[in-house]
Amino acid sequence: MLIWLILIPVIAAACIGLLKTPGRLTALVSASLTLILGMYAILAPECCSECLSTFCGTPVQLTLGLPLSRIMVLLTILVTFAAIAGMKAPDADAERSWAISALLISTGAMGAFMSDSILAFYGFHELALIPTFIMIGCYGRGDRRHIAWTATIYLGIASMVLLAGLLILCAEMHAWSFSAMNASVQAGLMPSSACIIAALLIAGFGALVSLFPFHTWAAPAYASAPAPIAMLHAGVLKKFGLYGLFTLAYVFGPKCQELFGCWNNWLLIMLLGNVLWVGYVTISQSRLDNMLGNSSVMHMGYIFLAFAAYIACNGNNELAFQGAAMLMLAHGLTIALLFLLTGQIEAQTRTLELDSMGGLGSKLPALGFLFGLAGMASIGLPLLANFVGEFSIFVSCFAGWQPATVNCDCWLACVANFFGGLGPVQLATIGALWGLVISAIYMLRAFRRIFEGPVAAASERATQLSTLDIIAACFLAAFIVLFGIVPPTCL
Repeated sequence: MLIWLILIPVIAAACIGLLKTPGRLTALVSASLTLILGMYAILAPECCSECLSTFCGTPVQLTLGLPLSRIMVLLTILVTFAAIAGMKAPDADAERSWAISALLISTGAMGAFMSDSILAFYGFHELALIPTFIMIGCYGRGDRRHIAWTATIYLGIASMVLLAGLLILCAEMHAWSFSAMNASVQAGLMPSSACIIAALLIAGFGALVSLFPFHTWAAPAYASAPAPIAMLHAGVLKKFGLYGLFTLAYVFGPKCQELFGCWNNWLLIMLLGNVLWVGYVTISQSRLDNMLGNSSVMHMGYIFLAFAAYIACNGNNELAFQGAAMLMLAHGLTIALLFLLTGQIEAQTRTLELDSMGGLGSKLPALGFLFGLAGMASIGLPLLANFVGEFSIFVSCFAGWQPATVNCDCWLACVANFFGGLGPVQLATIGALWGLVISAIYMLRAFRRIFEGPVAAASERATQLSTLDIIAACFLAAFIVLFGIVPPTCL
């Protein structure tokens, strides 16, 4: 059954491209079927694993048995449905291109999150990147070709670095799947060049997730992309790197520190670059799309903080793992909703310049309410989904911490001792908390400029939202509220 979650969007894309069926309608039928089947697969225990074939004696299978698979498949099917339902292409030809690209990105993400084979996991992600580049280059905003080439070069190099790290790791572990690698770890086998492998994996996965300082491609790419592509890339595909890091850490279990520990303190510095440096860059943006693109990069720092806390505890930090999973889901839904609403704002006002808008709330109160809800979720307001993930991560960073146990074994630990025995992870957490203030500044200011005050000339153009516009936005908003009240920890 799991194979149909991949085949249905591929068949729909083929029908749109070859048979010239209506793009949005065909894609919406595909997304609806995938949503129904995906929900059943997530909730049904018998849909845990499905073998496709064998490669070099290793089963190539789709599985929901990996710890993050179910929650990432849930994110994919929800954002895919909303992205296609809210699609607003300029003409019929563009609509077909947008629909095919959205379906292929969803297929690649779905395949990566369900693959037990490490090479299939990598290959599905590469498949999803191709339509992303094409859509930015053909239909993006601003200097789209330059942005598309920049993203292609960055992510192409990152993918090669990542592939090198994965191949070395698999060769040294004599395992080409996550399950086989876990068995090798249980048998006592560890890679001999762990520090080099970890550097390749963190650099490769990190660049794909926009970890500072490998982040400069991301915000322009998200800002330039058409709304459905930005929703799927920033909301879903961007989680590939974090999914890979956490899955490998989970596979190595108590030995994950032996693999990643040598770079953990440097990772703390880089993630603070995401939260603080990129956070201040976000405040300075004058366009809504650029602000949201940088905001997405900024919030990745919190999930990397959870990863660092998980590694620092030798994998014995379930709260960090659960917090990261919840924040990946919540951030994906929230940023997807914000980009969806951004597309609707642009369609209504013909601009995304913050200073050119104003008073839009009096013209479109429903749009103002939904944007305010998504903005509050992004800030981390309680009873909304992001709060659960962020709060869990911050608490997990102090799990098992005792001032007397901090040893001055590195320069960062020496600095920590100077601050009363706080460890490197705890110091980074205190710094990252300032990101909550930064988020509130840029999000509340953007809401005020767009929806409050006198009605600007651009806002005068606004007309009523379509039914599908409202359905797509309310669909995501409902899950943001639902998961804030009832977090899906059971997955």
